[in-house]
Amino acid sequence: MNNLDPLKVSSYHYELPEELIATSPSFPKGEQKLLVYERKNKKITHTKFKHIFDFIPKNSAVILNDTKVIKARIFGKKETGGKVELLLNSPLEKNNFLVYIKGRVKENSTLLFQKQLKAVVQKLNNDGTRIVKFYHKNEEIDFQKLNDLLEQIGHIPLPPYIKREDQEEDQTNYQTVFAKNIGAVAAPTASLHFDENSFKKLSSLYKTSYITLHVGAGTFKSIEVENIKDHVMHSEWYNIPDETKKIIDSTQHILAVGTTVTRTIEFYHREKKVTGYSNLFLHPKNPPKRVNSLLTNFHLPSSTLIMLVASFTSLEEVLKIYNEAIQKRYKFYSYGDSMLIV
Repeated sequence: MNNLDPLKVSSYHYELPEELIATSPSFPKGEQKLLVYERKNKKITHTKFKHIFDFIPKNSAVILNDTKVIKARIFGKKETGGKVELLLNSPLEKNNFLVYIKGRVKENSTLLFQKQLKAVVQKLNNDGTRIVKFYHKNEEIDFQKLNDLLEQIGHIPLPPYIKREDQEEDQTNYQTVFAKNIGAVAAPTASLHFDENSFKKLSSLYKTSYITLHVGAGTFKSIEVENIKDHVMHSEWYNIPDETKKIIDSTQHILAVGTTVTRTIEFYHREKKVTGYSNLFLHPKNPPKRVNSLLTNFHLPSSTLIMLVASFTSLEEVLKIYNEAIQKRYKFYSYGDSMLIV
């Protein structure tokens, strides 16, 4: 631990036994493990999620992400033959869409899907993404029309470390109980721990409000440089309603439910823009300035997400916390257990 450098990607590596990767959620939801970390005295408490209300500071404003996961993964074939898999990442201007495509494609090639949906490749980007336009019955379509078709033929885009096909129950399990605004291709997973009853309790005990950040596939993108300052952070569209803006502009204690909420609040706090594209990279050398407490899951080694958690604690502390969570057999990643930092 003595040689740790918070600016080096390799410093954020840890060994996780494969059996601790959660491939489906555990039920009932309140029985999931919760690790509580108190920053002022570096104290760790092990409890269950149903007891979270004993630890959230009483004067907190709780801010959540109300994005809704779409069925962003579709399977089809090239016009010339050969299977393809397409993962929608985000809409762009003029009915263009940023996507990932499994299978080799060229510019101007056409991909065919069910329900007379097709995609025409406009551009191959150097980062592995592709820009496409979608057509239905040979008419160019927008995001709303595309989503209507994805609802019929698409699949829930489970994270790449969940090594199984999506199932019908994932349509509920990989969606928050308050999901509202369509556009995410990954769930804001800290919020998955709330069921209808615990969410009602949260809303009755604390002032709750929302941001919308449409989580993109870039959230799973690995860092390919050793110095994290050289990493180009992915951008995601966000919007902050007026009610939430007032809270952020106040001095009230804020609990951010998830890393997406944290980055949105912190991006607004720095840029003062209520809508746009956030590409803020939080890490120990760029810590949060407005968010006071964080509810989050346990994240991939050497990922931007574990670096964000370390920005609340320190590199040394986050590794200590994670090692203890491994010893206590916590479940990791999207469907896993959670941690509250206060």
